[in-house]
Amino acid sequence: MSTPADPLLLALDLGTSSVKVILVSPDGQVIGRGSGDYAIHHPQPQQAEQDPNAWWAAVIRAMRAAVTPAHAPRVAAIGLSGQMHGTLLLDHQGELLAPAIIWPDQRSQAEVQAITAEIGAEALIDLTGSPLATGFQATTLAWLRHHRPDLWAKIGHILLPKDYLRRRLTGSFATDPSDAAGTLLLDVRRRAWSPALLDRLALDPAWLPPIRPAASIAGELTRAAAVELGLRPGIPVITGAADTPCSALGAGVLTPDTLLLTLSTGGQLLLPTPTVAVDRRGRIHTFCSALEPTPQQAGWYQMAALLAAGLALRWLRDQVLGLDSPDAYTRMTAWAADAPPGARGLLFLPYLVGERTPHMDPQARGAFLGLTLQHGRAALVRAVLEGVSLAAYDAYTVLAELGAAPSRIVLAGGGASSPLWQQIIADIFGAPVHPLARQEQSALGAALLAGAGLGLFDLAAQARTWAVYASAVDPDAERHAFYQTRLPLFRAAYSNNHALFRQL
Repeated sequence: MSTPADPLLLALDLGTSSVKVILVSPDGQVIGRGSGDYAIHHPQPQQAEQDPNAWWAAVIRAMRAAVTPAHAPRVAAIGLSGQMHGTLLLDHQGELLAPAIIWPDQRSQAEVQAITAEIGAEALIDLTGSPLATGFQATTLAWLRHHRPDLWAKIGHILLPKDYLRRRLTGSFATDPSDAAGTLLLDVRRRAWSPALLDRLALDPAWLPPIRPAASIAGELTRAAAVELGLRPGIPVITGAADTPCSALGAGVLTPDTLLLTLSTGGQLLLPTPTVAVDRRGRIHTFCSALEPTPQQAGWYQMAALLAAGLALRWLRDQVLGLDSPDAYTRMTAWAADAPPGARGLLFLPYLVGERTPHMDPQARGAFLGLTLQHGRAALVRAVLEGVSLAAYDAYTVLAELGAAPSRIVLAGGGASSPLWQQIIADIFGAPVHPLARQEQSALGAALLAGAGLGLFDLAAQARTWAVYASAVDPDAERHAFYQTRLPLFRAAYSNNHALFRQL
């Protein structure tokens, strides 16, 4: 089908709690937005599932809000981004066999241990780039083979969440290297399914979708899907990528000189890398990026993860301060600005739900240390902001061990909107911080892939053009030196209480 004379790019970003749909012009202007929510179901303790039909219903609602009848004929391509690691089983006719098991699911703990023990932790990390974890497709499939032989006998296809949406859009099966890497079934260097891992898990290679470049055309919008979405049939649908690498695209973070730090419910530190550099101690993940590897493009990224970033601030708001006003966070950070660096000797460990990098310790716990009668709400909030930021820096040191040396930080997520938090990050890291001016970078990454797949522009060059930042925040040398003295105390607070956390 020919490209409209005045084309628009449509992007679907399938998140954990909602889908976002945006309509973007080729110069990066967002001219339409829509979203649709859906629930996470917990049929048993430690289980997390979603109804893929609820995803599709949410897409329809979001699409109708984002795309007006006047804009619909101008939609030239559709790009996709989606939550990583999830597992969908389809039969040989392509019909769903069960709800999707998504990334927070923890039912496969025994399978994680068994697979890791059989293959060996270092060998597994060297092959896949990452330690195995619950919720990853490899371990979820192992659990299903052991506990749901009724489903196992009917499998015809296995898909990731965004790839199921594309199946609904086009009728075709595909995935991309970035999402495939998060299954822990991929040979991360070859960017291909690993025969050894498929054999170990008794997986028929025919069940898995073909792997295509993220910016390639994977199919066209079917007439049935077009009717439901209010679009014209035949629109090219791009393969797309996982939400994390799409986020890096939308943030313009494409080279190792820039670190993407996202402060949302959890926290992520993402660094593009031109080669596969793994941490054999299993403290970080090395996955494929949305870019194809070339001498000029970083085809992989390293990622460190925090489990509680904004979550820690929300806990303080809800459970301690009891604030429910719309301006609660603004009030809290205003209080924190009245406390000096160091929060008058108060230290906070943000491990409210355990921690990933650098500890990989699900039994780590949060703590305020150094409380006195002088500490009030200002010191408490400041200590939480500093504790999360110190945890992020502690995670960054693992990347630094592997050779990371970025010259600047792009800050994304809800934390990027707080001037005080921006400054604390700059001071702790000792590097300039460039806050993102808009927070829908995963969807923007999907739109970039749509435009590149259609041949409208060069992907990497346009990603740099689309990224919009607020004013840079420079570090203060004196405060940086002060926080460097706090870091050993922060680390000691965990190591000195490591055994106590388990006893508690």
